[in-house]
Amino acid sequence: MGDDVTVELHLGDCLDFMRNMPDKSVDAVITDPPYGLGEKMNGGTWGADNKYAIMREWDKDLPQNIIDEILKLNIPTEIWGGNYFDLPKTRCWLIWDKPALNTLSDFEMCWTNLDKLSKRFRYKRSWDGRYHPTEKPVSLMKWCIEKATYEGDTIFDPFMGSGTTGVACVQTGRNFIGCEIDTDYFKIAEKRIHDAQQQMRLGI
Repeated sequence: MGDDVTVELHLGDCLDFMRNMPDKSVDAVITDPPYGLGEKMNGGTWGADNKYAIMREWDKDLPQNIIDEILKLNIPTEIWGGNYFDLPKTRCWLIWDKPALNTLSDFEMCWTNLDKLSKRFRYKRSWDGRYHPTEKPVSLMKWCIEKATYEGDTIFDPFMGSGTTGVACVQTGRNFIGCEIDTDYFKIAEKRIHDAQQQMRLGI
């Protein structure tokens, strides 16, 4: 399965890439954009860490214009933090139910345009080996992928971050196209996705 998966990664502004993306080149969009929380994302005492101070800077603006471009693709779409954006009504919310500290949300919401029932995924809030302050678990993203796509489909993530969606695509036999504007996170995503491909080839 891993040998047949194609991966295409782009460093730069996803909006520029999307406007030049050929029609019907992807089957679904699954992404976790900035939520526009900025200083509201304080997280209690752990929020004092420098990486969260940096996050509050890049998370201060809500990228509604990019979300609008995503909707124009008119394909199966899942957008984490969808409750922060101006989006059409949906009957299918995906919920990450997580044990949380008092300073954190008990769950996160993913908007979809799927004509399916709303579903909940229970998984711990933190785990070892995280690369990004707002990273989602690989198991969660695999669950999301399997809700919206089939093996062999191509998934596009315009906010790739540290590459979790790409790793999940490789592990579930989906092709992946990702964009990331931050050079450091792009390099992390490249390595993580490459390592996932190697592991699939070796059957690890």
